Amino acid sequence: MGATWGVTPVLVKVAVSTGHHPFGLIVWANLVGVIMSGVVTFARGRDLPISMPHLKLYLGVALLGAVFPNLLTFTAAAHLPAGIMSILIALVPMFAMPIALVMRFERPSRVRFLGALCGAIAIVLIVGPDTGLPDASKVGFVFIALGASLCYGGEGNFLTWFGMRGLDPVQILFGASLVGLIIALPLAGVTNSFIPLDNMGVPELAIILASVVSWGTYAAYIWVIGKAGPVFASQVAYLVTGFGVIWAMLLLGERYSIWVWMAFALMLVGIAMVKPHDSE
Repeated sequence: MGATWGVTPVLVKVAVSTGHHPFGLIVWANLVGVIMSGVVTFARGRDLPISMPHLKLYLGVALLGAVFPNLLTFTAAAHLPAGIMSILIALVPMFAMPIALVMRFERPSRVRFLGALCGAIAIVLIVGPDTGLPDASKVGFVFIALGASLCYGGEGNFLTWFGMRGLDPVQILFGASLVGLIIALPLAGVTNSFIPLDNMGVPELAIILASVVSWGTYAAYIWVIGKAGPVFASQVAYLVTGFGVIWAMLLLGERYSIWVWMAFALMLVGIAMVKPHDSE
């Protein structure tokens, strides 16, 4: 899971390389989610409830887990190295923790606070005076990418607060992808950013592959949670970040300064400190 999930930042980097507008890419990402989730849902003999509570659930997951974070990710990926994107996505649990504290889903913890502090220091190492970025003018896009991590952190807390309404994860992905597609289609139309089938090249195939990989690994993640529990499954965060950096080096030839490697190490330490523990 870590190896396949970690390749998605590289695929996204390739997808945005030709200047496609994020809304056009979001349409494809949600369309893939609708097709794959729909096939699995109906093959299992289940349906997609459309009551008002369920529609609210789909809308929340679509906005926090697809439309907003994808818009921010696709925008930032055009300007940042894929390896940096992989490191920044590791901040998701560090954003999730303070949100959970505010919503009283978690108890205050010194260890987790120190973990979040490690994440903050990692950001400083990337965007500080001796920036770890290849171009210091790209600092602003780091904060755009951080917005995606904030959205994902909010998504988990939204699900904890609102509940899954008796649905399994694939059904939720089906509904959220459908709502996300409905939102993205008019936005792509207004901005004239549709990516037609007769113009399929490597970048377009990359975003479709990234969507398939993300969907498949998420399904595997849910399966691991059922077999071994959420604490064990959460260890994949280390591997997603680590493999993301490795894939970027192997496939895109990216190389990083000492500041980025220090940020990478701090981020892994932060994940270890912020993650839930067995006793909790």
